[in-house]
Amino acid sequence: MQEGVLELLLANHPLDCPVCDKGGECPLQDQAFSHGPGESRFVEEKRHYEKPIPISELVFLDRERCILCDRCTRFASEVAGDPLIHFTSRGNNTQINTFPDEPFASYFSGNTVQICPVGALTAKPYRFKARPWDLEETESTCTSCAVGCRTVVQSSRDELLRYQGVDNDAVNWGWLCDKGRFGFESTNSESRLQAPAVRDGDGFASTTWNDALDRAAALIKSAVAAGGASSVGIIGGARGTNEDAYAWARLAHDVIGTPNVYAHLADALRSEILDLPRATINEAASATTIVLLAPDLKEELPVLYLRLRDAAEKKRSRIIEFTARRSGLSKYAWKSIVSRPGDEAEAVRQALTDPEIAAQIGRGNVVVVAGKANLAALGTLQTDAVLKVLEAWPGAKVLPAYRRGNVVGAIQVGMSPGPGGNSTAKILADAAAGTVKCLVLVGVDLVSDFPDAQTVESALSSGVSVIAVDTFLSPTAQRAHVVLAAAAAGEKSGTVTNIEGRVQTVAQKINVAGTSRPDWMIATELASRLGTDLGFTSVDSVTEAIAASVPAYAGITPAALRDARDGLLAVPAPTGTLQQSGQQAPPASGYDYRVLVSRELYDLGVNNQMSPSLAGLARGMRIHMNPVDLERVGVPAGGSVRITTERGSRVLTVHPDSGLARWTVWMPFNQPGGGVNDLISASGIVADARIETV
Repeated sequence: MQEGVLELLLANHPLDCPVCDKGGECPLQDQAFSHGPGESRFVEEKRHYEKPIPISELVFLDRERCILCDRCTRFASEVAGDPLIHFTSRGNNTQINTFPDEPFASYFSGNTVQICPVGALTAKPYRFKARPWDLEETESTCTSCAVGCRTVVQSSRDELLRYQGVDNDAVNWGWLCDKGRFGFESTNSESRLQAPAVRDGDGFASTTWNDALDRAAALIKSAVAAGGASSVGIIGGARGTNEDAYAWARLAHDVIGTPNVYAHLADALRSEILDLPRATINEAASATTIVLLAPDLKEELPVLYLRLRDAAEKKRSRIIEFTARRSGLSKYAWKSIVSRPGDEAEAVRQALTDPEIAAQIGRGNVVVVAGKANLAALGTLQTDAVLKVLEAWPGAKVLPAYRRGNVVGAIQVGMSPGPGGNSTAKILADAAAGTVKCLVLVGVDLVSDFPDAQTVESALSSGVSVIAVDTFLSPTAQRAHVVLAAAAAGEKSGTVTNIEGRVQTVAQKINVAGTSRPDWMIATELASRLGTDLGFTSVDSVTEAIAASVPAYAGITPAALRDARDGLLAVPAPTGTLQQSGQQAPPASGYDYRVLVSRELYDLGVNNQMSPSLAGLARGMRIHMNPVDLERVGVPAGGSVRITTERGSRVLTVHPDSGLARWTVWMPFNQPGGGVNDLISASGIVADARIETV
């Protein structure tokens, strides 16, 4: 029977093995060699189709190789919720394809390539790059967001070539989003910083590490001499490892003595959220009730979206969503409560008076997924809404919806303000005022990525000394006085901590670009020039120091991590110190519409743009309005409107969005066609706008 099935599978299968990307890891090839006939009895012409055809920007389809196994269609429909690839035609002409003019535009399309048992689906970044036996691989953790998906990193000839998902029961179940799967291309970019550089007129000149570190130390010493230790601000650390962040935290707090340290870029709820009772991803995906007070998880934490979607689809959980705009999970939610930005706490209060909702919350365990849904607001009102849920149900746990790769780990190991320290927005405001005289920017692009362009520009134009530690000469690094070239993902080892507090390893797979160095080494060398030996001689020595000095990380040593396939949890004991602010949204003052700004998966982030396969996927700048509001303004869909806030104005194309709250306008952050960060503030409770015809 097996031989007969193989013969039928091979009847129309092309002899593409010598040129097929699946060759060497193809189950059909293996079965044909071990059990297949030596020659075919079929003499008729095989089926022929145009091949390969691009079904998306990332995936190619070869219908001649397809064995109609249904894996890709089932994944797209049942796991991703994006039924964009189907069986078409009937009988002997049955084939896999997309509908006309409807590409396979799923954030999870790369998974279909990984699970395809033949070479029918291939990924654009890997086509014709290597054979499986030429690849060297190691297991690591994806840091494109803070979910912490486990991956296999594969390379050949000191070049990253492919990321594959690893089946991890605690986190990602083997799935990856396309940004995490293909974003490694930025590490291979020819635009990478190869060496440290110092400002030379209007440009930069490459220099030695000794010279660059000496100059950076001199800038810090000068700032401390002029204004004390607090005149130095260190921002960032979320893109690196725990070891990187810990070394920078030690430099800031113990060597320089500044309390002005923060890994947040005003795009997440206050770090005190991490002091609330923490849920794991598995606990969230098995909770009786999931309360969403968060951004669109499909855009910001895609694999967490898959886990929660699965929980709702299989009736394990009921989702109660509070949002200003329908999200990827809205159609799976038991209740989706839409309210204007700034009205979240009141919406929660009213919902808890609903007997049906109150009964559901009291039915079993509750997990609140809490994150900053609006970059145009401070986030205090969203935090108040989270605390109202915890007040109504004290046994609930919180899963923080933080986006940046290792922001949880960075904060937990010390990249957070000390006594008297300030937020990132206040550090920048103090730099603009001349109080902060030196900024050390660790892997952050404030110009593009901070939701307050006016504050950033005022700070960088104030005469403040800027030291940038980065992998690329980003728009912010171009404003620096000293640029220190940092190692990128895949070029360094260490640990990272995901949103649930799970500590997992990242592995070095290739050599660093040029003479770039891992952050922990840069911070250690800089501390030495400031008169202190941090004592770090290897990445393991930093991991040991974290385990010895950070209570939540006690026992999380390199040896312990080697024996922990799913990582180890490092969750501080809940403190219960976070209190409701009591703030309310101020009156609109002549502006009719509330502004909602959020991120999309693909944007103008440096790593995204330096990955050729992802660079063209950003959707572009536009504005959305509820159709009723759009009709009120008198502008047709696709027309132009002028949006005016207290910070400025811009003309944008407008689109109707029935899932958006009334009297609200939505815009994406950091998209082609003009940023929105020059229209909003990082310190306002809410942002309001006026909409006019053009």
